Amino acid sequence: MNKKDLFNLAKEAMKNSYAPYSNYNVGAVLLCENGNIYKGCNVENASYSTTNCAERTALFSAVTNGEKDFEAICVVGGKNGEITDYAMPCGVCRQVLAEFCDADFKVYVGVSEDDIKEYKLCDLLPYSFDKSKLGD
Repeated sequence: MNKKDLFNLAKEAMKNSYAPYSNYNVGAVLLCENGNIYKGCNVENASYSTTNCAERTALFSAVTNGEKDFEAICVVGGKNGEITDYAMPCGVCRQVLAEFCDADFKVYVGVSEDDIKEYKLCDLLPYSFDKSKLGD
């Protein structure tokens, strides 16, 4: 699956976003190493702290279904359901991705099929805290 396919699936997932407070809708699609895909959207809550981002929604769905090996994620987002800029994963999502993904895990963010940026997770979260820091 190429990055344009991932972009279009993330855009589709964005339509299911529940964002009545920020009006910032986000969709994500997670590609597993075995080719399976999992979609996610942001789900807001009036208490704000219980809001869940699209990236974590996709990842948690994948883990719930027994997946643990991931290749890439594509994230799109913007105000009022329109893609308005590159929707970079927040710090919490970057940390959660680091729990499951290698440093060279691909993170795509796009504004159109022809304008998709690619990053490695290690570039978005240098010096990440992971289980290797916990010792025995």
